[in-house]
Amino acid sequence: MTVKVAIIGLGIMGRRMLEHMRLHKNYQPDFIWDPNKNACLEAIKLDPQSKIMNSASDAIKSADLVYLACPPVVRKAYALEAASLGKSLFLEKPFGVNIEESEDLVKKLKAYNIPVAVNFTQAAGVALTDLLETKKLGDMGKILGVDIVVTYSEWPRQWQKEADWLRFKAEGGMTREVISHFLFFSERVLGPLKLIWAKTAYPQDELLCETDVLARLETNEGYPVNILASVGGVQPDRQEFTVKGSTKSRRISEFYKDEETSGDKFVSLRDEPKNPRAVSLKAQLDDLFLNIKGLPNRLATIDEALRVQILVEGILSSSK
Repeated sequence: MTVKVAIIGLGIMGRRMLEHMRLHKNYQPDFIWDPNKNACLEAIKLDPQSKIMNSASDAIKSADLVYLACPPVVRKAYALEAASLGKSLFLEKPFGVNIEESEDLVKKLKAYNIPVAVNFTQAAGVALTDLLETKKLGDMGKILGVDIVVTYSEWPRQWQKEADWLRFKAEGGMTREVISHFLFFSERVLGPLKLIWAKTAYPQDELLCETDVLARLETNEGYPVNILASVGGVQPDRQEFTVKGSTKSRRISEFYKDEETSGDKFVSLRDEPKNPRAVSLKAQLDDLFLNIKGLPNRLATIDEALRVQILVEGILSSSK
């Protein structure tokens, strides 16, 4: 079975998915579209086999699976158009920036009863999979909470600047784009979270996105998820997710570097892949194929993605 794919949105994420879907035996990403002509030209340079369609609707109609890598505000309309035609859906997160609109989207997608998954990029990765298995076996002792640390010298990062919307408060920011991944991780490990408090700082220009975040979330049992995130200063990117156990703790850095400690230095659990992105995307696509066939898989569900969006927007609105 080869799945015919439409990709709507040909920025960094759309082109990445185009490249890796072409390498995967189960996908045929032939139908692509973006309102930006330069993005279309870059995509065709990357993958001459694909075809720029006349509209998003033309691309959607031609495919079995629709991958939405467009900015958040327009995702709902495209998702519902695809769902109404019985197409499978693979969505970038968040669904949008308005909670009520996203709740409505989730309700309607469930009614269409089509295969849907959300691209939290390490859901099928070995680090999270192994961490959950280790927790299940009890090797970490009692799980006591999670620490999330994210720091950047600038936002958007250099490789993201083509997607200019990422720098604006309306749709962008590191909380929606990066911290959301770690909140998804946290709920997979600890269960549903609630926001206890947050302090989010913004620049003087009211149009721009957040620069600093401090937050505490908790499980129903009171176990904490602590967040420290900031932008500024000369420093390498830092993206760390630490699960604290009573006998061992685990730290996942940069989404794939997996280490553990029993109290001394963190020790790597496996050799790092030569191309972490390729390994991660192949795992996501393998599980996406299972999802399309109605089989068990590790990808994020729309309910999980909605819960994360609610937490994120709560953090972003806590600026006092």
